[in-house]
Amino acid sequence: MPLPESLPRVLMVSDVYFPRVNGVSTSIQTFRRDLATLGCESLLIAPAYPVERVDEPGVHRVRSRYVPFDPEDRMLRRGDFRRVAAGLAGRFDLVHVQTPFVAHYLGAAIARRAEVPLVVSYHTYFEHYLYHYLPLVPDAWLKWLARSFSRSQLAAVDQVISPSPQMAEALAGYGVTAPIEILPTGLDMELFRGGDGERFRRSHGIAPGRPVILTVGRVAFEKNLEFLIDVLEQVSQEVRDVLLVVAGEGPALDKLRADVARRGLAGNALFVGYLDRATGLLDCYRGADVFVFASRTETQGLVLLESMAVGTPVVSTAVMGTRAVLDRAPGAIVVEENVTDFAGAVGSLLRDLDRRRALGAAAAKDVALRWSGPEMARRLLYLYCRLVATKPRQAAASKARSLPGT
Repeated sequence: MPLPESLPRVLMVSDVYFPRVNGVSTSIQTFRRDLATLGCESLLIAPAYPVERVDEPGVHRVRSRYVPFDPEDRMLRRGDFRRVAAGLAGRFDLVHVQTPFVAHYLGAAIARRAEVPLVVSYHTYFEHYLYHYLPLVPDAWLKWLARSFSRSQLAAVDQVISPSPQMAEALAGYGVTAPIEILPTGLDMELFRGGDGERFRRSHGIAPGRPVILTVGRVAFEKNLEFLIDVLEQVSQEVRDVLLVVAGEGPALDKLRADVARRGLAGNALFVGYLDRATGLLDCYRGADVFVFASRTETQGLVLLESMAVGTPVVSTAVMGTRAVLDRAPGAIVVEENVTDFAGAVGSLLRDLDRRRALGAAAAKDVALRWSGPEMARRLLYLYCRLVATKPRQAAASKARSLPGT
């Protein structure tokens, strides 16, 4: 079905964006790039960070302040946000909010004032997130709070976007009544054809034949990284020179380092921090023999797709959004969250080069077929077009009902 000649102009709003590395930043950048290829103009209001960065066109930075206990994130300054938004008045037909903090309320206010549709992407599974940061509060209370918070925020939006069927089911279970569209973030396979695994190994002093397992992402308590250390400990009993590479940073990093040292695994773990997505991260993916993942809180799990896109096979649990990514994925071995089973799958794969190659080739082919970024952007653009076409009629009907005598 062809797109209409006149495409909507989109204002995206987010509390996070690069250089803050996470799935939300990646999703925003991917969709904006692919929407631009389709001819859809998008603007983005995002926080300024205390580091210099050259942004792509259409990014408008807002001054932000430090967030206590979370130095990676920033809080948008409301006054500055309103000034930037006022300068963009008349340049958008729809507002797409990407995060549920300050940006949500400011984005919703802009949409109401401009009388344009409001779309919200639900990227974070807060129900299983808050406990790690508020451990003294009973878990049942935190779940109630997360569900009530989400239900309240999504009560007055025109469209919710969920990156996986599992997250959509959870939102429906909360009592969210707004329409929910399942639309994951895809990949541009051209961006994943590069990378030099040997270069990564050389730069970090890793011997060419040393077995390497890799995990990528924010080093946060909700990512279940302690389980991967348990797995590493067991795998190292049979594959003594195995090396776990952790690519990422976050609030759990110091605890994780201490745990590795306490277990006598310092020689089996390498923490490389955040890597540039276009260079170092691709090298890192290609330098690994197996990608491992065990997060229970993902709404999608983009790093799984990225690993498989470069041909690195995966061993992972399948919980929440990762279930959708790993369903029928020929390049992945899915196991339960059991240290013995997980370690057994990793060790078996490390010892079988032919199987690793076969899984890697199948993984890259499958991701290219099923997870096309341009196709996901096309679906999002159709959704925008439908909302922009129907919103004026809804507004007109609302005004008509408010007239005396109606």
